Amino acid sequence: KGFSDKMCQCPACNEYLRADHIAQDHDIPNAATLSCEELAEKICVLPCPACSKVLGKVDVFSFNLMFQTTIGPGSQRKGYLRPETAQGIFVDFGRLLRFYRDKLPFGTVQIGRSYRNEISPRQGMIRLREFTQAEAEIFVHPEMKDHPNFARYADYAFPLLTSKQQLAGQEAKTYTMKDAVDQGIIANEYVAYYLALTHELLVSVGVKPEKLRFRQHLPDERAHYAEDCWDAETLSGRFGWVETVGIADRTDYDLKAHAEQSGDSFTAYIQFDEPRREKRRVINANMGVLGPKYRGKAKAISDALQEVPPGSDGATVIIDGEEIFVPSDLYEVKEEEVDVRGVDVRPHVIEPSYGIDRMIYAVLEHSYFEEEVEGEIRKVMRFPCRIAPVQAAIFPLMARDGLDVMAKEITRTLQEQGILVEYDDSGAIGRRYRRQDEIGTPFAVTVDYDSLKDNTVTLRDRDSMQQVRVSKDQLTDLIPALIRGKSSFSSLI
Repeated sequence: KGFSDKMCQCPACNEYLRADHIAQDHDIPNAATLSCEELAEKICVLPCPACSKVLGKVDVFSFNLMFQTTIGPGSQRKGYLRPETAQGIFVDFGRLLRFYRDKLPFGTVQIGRSYRNEISPRQGMIRLREFTQAEAEIFVHPEMKDHPNFARYADYAFPLLTSKQQLAGQEAKTYTMKDAVDQGIIANEYVAYYLALTHELLVSVGVKPEKLRFRQHLPDERAHYAEDCWDAETLSGRFGWVETVGIADRTDYDLKAHAEQSGDSFTAYIQFDEPRREKRRVINANMGVLGPKYRGKAKAISDALQEVPPGSDGATVIIDGEEIFVPSDLYEVKEEEVDVRGVDVRPHVIEPSYGIDRMIYAVLEHSYFEEEVEGEIRKVMRFPCRIAPVQAAIFPLMARDGLDVMAKEITRTLQEQGILVEYDDSGAIGRRYRRQDEIGTPFAVTVDYDSLKDNTVTLRDRDSMQQVRVSKDQLTDLIPALIRGKSSFSSLI
């Protein structure tokens, strides 16, 4: 029921439109959180993005984003394509808990396709009807939200745009994760840990730090059940700030919802270090009378009596939606001391959710550069070495006279080192360099006639376009070191 968007139809051109997008495009604040009535009032004076005519009085309504389909022969059963990947993890909670030997915390990651019936897909990879999601569900004890490895990121610092700063019109401010948790800016160590982990991941794959921010959801934007929620947003030159990753403390909302629908407990049994003596109220139902009186419902009534406070004359329980009054002479209430060895708890969930397509788009846009070189425009993708689709290109100056043999030998040797290598002997050497620049290859090795004499080759750096002669035998150690950041090209000059 939560997967819906606010939609309207233009009276002039009959185009269906996202009402909140129209409002956002005209800088109306908090457009995503406005009600249908409020949006209709805001956008009535705005132009239709399709035909440019003023919208006027329009009806804004909720549109279900889930793709409906039918299951099996005869199309008798309705089904829906999944709008997110995570729910399968919650359904499998019991199996996962057993896999982790009934211990908290534990986490599960799933990556796959999700589907949403977007009203107006736009912005290329930014808004798709079929997209790739990677989601982690970290199940934690509700009263123990100190991450066991928090020290890894305690002093890690980056800008946070808090809800208070947004409401005050302020810019993001840099915090360490420890300070942010201590000051109550981030709800707990688990959320802070995954914020820092995500920042480190995005920067390492090529998102520019100056074009990355973590924005906290506003109070009226955050889901009612969430304790805290942040979006990692990347800055696009075409689309502005784009939500790329969402990180939330969803409390026990998902497990509780599945428990209510399935009848399973969705809890974990946490054993105490030492048994505890506790006083407990025990209600013993008189099944000899209860059975004949209530027949098939007797067992359910007996169980339900344990959960309700009995009155002086009896107790009211709800069975299958029906209220049933049980007189006090049908049960006995006792107080007794028992040894309690553990307790059932319903875990809280920390959920980082990654939009893989949007991450890829951000890396592509932040890595793309154009510059003038010798009167020509040079296009280059400045990918980090570790994610470049080709990490080294090997060129024979000419595809003859043994140059190609040496170049192919170097190619095979580097491939055995696990390096992504491309051999290319087609066209002028300058054109080959440009081709590799365009796909982001960080290093190129050229074999020329001097290579046959002195066993050296030319090594070229993509970003600086500088070249240096090195021994062919050095390449198996040198190129892996350059790719992994253990060495720098400038140190070779």
